[in-house]
Amino acid sequence: MAGGNILEFSDQNFEQEVLGSDKPVLVDFWAEWCAPCRMIAPAVEAVAGEYAGRAKVGKLNVDENQSVTSRYNIRSIPTLLVFKNGEIKEQIVGTTSKDNLAKLLDKNL
Repeated sequence: MAGGNILEFSDQNFEQEVLGSDKPVLVDFWAEWCAPCRMIAPAVEAVAGEYAGRAKVGKLNVDENQSVTSRYNIRSIPTLLVFKNGEIKEQIVGTTSKDNLAKLLDKNL
């Protein structure tokens, strides 16, 4: 379900790709069966394209990556977290617009 600029985050690569990143990282916690997750996917993909090289944007499938999902206490999806320097800086639970996602990333660039 990932597009060209969307990264696939997992239990295996989360530490390196997200927490160890020198750029802000937007993580979209999602699942195949989640209709609202599919609704915001185009906004996440658009932001990934616009911020390529300045921020990382990726998805983490909650069904396949229980360790990270439980570590961050993800109870509702979609949940979008912005990490900077290994810390959560922003959080949105539920659907949102591309503009809102862009504002969150802009605040953390």
